[in-house]
Amino acid sequence: MKMNSTVILTLVLLTLMIGSGAVSAFLGFTMGSSALKGVSSPDARPTTKLAGGKNNKAPQVKVTLLKEEDIIKNTKTKIKENKNAKKTTQKKNAIQPKKPKIEAKREKVEEEKLEPGFPIVSKSDGVSMSVRSVRYSGGDLLLKVRMQNQGSNAVRFLYSFLDVTDDKGRTLSAITEGLPAELPADGPTFTGTVSIPTALLDNVSSISLALTDYPAQKLKLYVSDIPVEK
Repeated sequence: MKMNSTVILTLVLLTLMIGSGAVSAFLGFTMGSSALKGVSSPDARPTTKLAGGKNNKAPQVKVTLLKEEDIIKNTKTKIKENKNAKKTTQKKNAIQPKKPKIEAKREKVEEEKLEPGFPIVSKSDGVSMSVRSVRYSGGDLLLKVRMQNQGSNAVRFLYSFLDVTDDKGRTLSAITEGLPAELPADGPTFTGTVSIPTALLDNVSSISLALTDYPAQKLKLYVSDIPVEK
């Protein structure tokens, strides 16, 4: 009798456990279904997103094709406009005087303003040598000398052969600068400087320059009575 009671109690407890487990499973399923209502899995297909998404629509650009005739016409018009603009610029430049030319002309006029008694010129066989001016600067007497060859043959010089003498016949040392070693036939005018130390010019009122060509020594250029008094 006691054994039957134990079996019955065991069966009752087992039944209760199975029943409570079933109830718990049912309640869990019901609550999960309620929580997942309205939730759907995302659509990972890119074609679907591009086709159906309103925000992913790409802007459509309308391409207009030009006719060949219009392209040729526009090109000819641009070329014509550029030519007209270039001609207008050239006309303006031709009308307006250029500043460098004006400045060069002014310098030439100023250079031609000579002191009384100048230039002092010597000529020989188409070659000329002239003293344009004299001035004292930095302990030296500076003579501006101009040379030109209007003959048919080129002429060469060695300026170490330049003789500088004072009015007492004494030879003076001098340095030349800017004078060419060769004067071309029928060539331009060349300008240079002859420098003489002022220490050699005490009690000297005038000096003379003598130069000949090298090596022929046929020319005799002699500029005399150049005033050097301070």
